[in-house]
Amino acid sequence: MQERHRNREKYFVEQGITTEKYVLPLIREVKTVDKHTSVLEIGCGEGGNLIPFYKIGCKKIVGVDMSKSKIANGVSLFEKIKQDDAGLEFVCNDIYNIKPESLGQFDVIITRDVLEHIHDQEKFMRFVKKFLAPKGVFFLGFPPWHNPFGGHQQMCNSRFLSKLPYFHILPKALYKLILKIFSESNSVIDGLLEIKDTAITIERFQKILRTEKYRVKRKVFYFINPNYEVKFGLRPKRAWKLISSIPFLRNFIITTNYYIISKDVSSL
Repeated sequence: MQERHRNREKYFVEQGITTEKYVLPLIREVKTVDKHTSVLEIGCGEGGNLIPFYKIGCKKIVGVDMSKSKIANGVSLFEKIKQDDAGLEFVCNDIYNIKPESLGQFDVIITRDVLEHIHDQEKFMRFVKKFLAPKGVFFLGFPPWHNPFGGHQQMCNSRFLSKLPYFHILPKALYKLILKIFSESNSVIDGLLEIKDTAITIERFQKILRTEKYRVKRKVFYFINPNYEVKFGLRPKRAWKLISSIPFLRNFIITTNYYIISKDVSSL
């Protein structure tokens, strides 16, 4: 398993760098983000993606995650960069257990590298809309399932498997057998098989947006994921428009999608 998955502070810092350089500027193309902005991150982990908003001094910043250890890490890590007048709150809970009126609505909602882990993404997108302010925006970034490492096999303890592209799209039984042959732990195998169960493609995501009546304000497809810059020193590269427009095929080549969406006011 990669060192960055063990070193949570390193992962925390990396998230903040990528969000500051690539996510925040994309959001700002369609939405002002300043000290008057409220921000909610769902599946925040330690909250690294919230660092840029914290530095800005956004009036209300909430991170929600089900992991007690990650929330505890997040509180500790933010203590190191603590600044005055920053309204940061962590909530350890399943988002479905939180009543929208208890948190209120937000100008910006973020889920980055989270959607591919969620069961019943249709239900999730329907529920989260309750937390989005009428003029708010929702950032989502996720890897299409069929891309070279869409199975998150970089989490494998085997160095060979962690660098082996596309083998996650093999039939489930064969995929599981290979993981066992390379002595992956039961916890790693279970985690990777769950990601296989929750896999999402670009086409299915866009269908969900139409069904749940969201409007796409921006979308960017990447050949080289912006996060690879801090992880591997690779310069991010956007996908060519031609490749981005070819259904199904694009899922095998694009390493991540960035979407900025809003409520479709015509449907309200």
